[in-house]
Amino acid sequence: MRSNNSRKYLPIIEICLLVGLIVAPLFINEFMTVILTRMLILGLLAISFELCWGYSGIMTFGQGLFFGMAGYVVALFANKAGFVQIWGVIPIGLLVGAITSFVIAWLLLLGRKPPEIIFVALGTLTFSYAAERLVSGWYWVGGGNGLSIFDFLSFGSFEIEAGRLFYYIAGTILLISYLISRYLVKSQLGLVLAGTRQNEKRMAFLGYRVRTYKALVFTFAGAIAGLGGALYAHHEGFIGPNNMGIGISTMAVLYTLFGGAGSLIGPIIGVLAIETISFNLSDIDAFKSFWPVILGVILLVIVTFKPDGLIGFIVSQRERIGTFGKISKKNKNQDS
Repeated sequence: MRSNNSRKYLPIIEICLLVGLIVAPLFINEFMTVILTRMLILGLLAISFELCWGYSGIMTFGQGLFFGMAGYVVALFANKAGFVQIWGVIPIGLLVGAITSFVIAWLLLLGRKPPEIIFVALGTLTFSYAAERLVSGWYWVGGGNGLSIFDFLSFGSFEIEAGRLFYYIAGTILLISYLISRYLVKSQLGLVLAGTRQNEKRMAFLGYRVRTYKALVFTFAGAIAGLGGALYAHHEGFIGPNNMGIGISTMAVLYTLFGGAGSLIGPIIGVLAIETISFNLSDIDAFKSFWPVILGVILLVIVTFKPDGLIGFIVSQRERIGTFGKISKKNKNQDS
């Protein structure tokens, strides 16, 4: 029996997670703060995929392309022009991600005929793979060795090293991106996207230019992924082919499926859970040689037996996806 009070669980989870992330650096050492900062940055990548798949029905395997492209651009700015100012790095990441995703959307989503899900999935996968192979063999961008950034991210003459300050900057950016995305999916545009995800042909029949809406959300999601890539490159001091290829694009999918699609907070929980499990398994001597297999089994079990992800253990489908219009007495009884 699930009571109607379950509809209030999602805000509680959001508040608890926010408070936990705010106070976390006060109870962990510097090294763990750096690890947790990386998770927050990857949370931007997870949100970008969630906007495409969880809310718009766009199956994309190319979020790593926007993530890595922005990372390479800011790394080139740092190495070739010595530009590492945070007030410039953030707009550059957003702009590179937005432009790249808009070009992909124009090619895959805005054609003469409505594209099939498999066409978009394979198309984004192809672009991501091609970009990975291109930078792997391009000496000017480091080839297979990638690009290292030797200067710290700065604000004026003040250097922002990886640590507690970088953590709170990344956390603030993630929070702002989350709130904007939350507003977007709860707006009138979000209703159109929800209808498109359920029945695209019917929404088109009603006069909505669904492919244009999809392209807009795809571009916005690409901008968020680009922002994450720019922060990641400066936080890690490195960006390589693996940060823009199939591997990291697949991880974005896994973060969302493991945490729970249809809720923006789910992918962030997925990042924290998967990265924490990976970190701890890889640190145990007995599991060092085959910890990815153990992680794969855990992911498979959750996705198979709990398609709603981890958040599905607490939050009902109605609360995550929402209901529109009047609820009949019959539906109320089924949900209680």
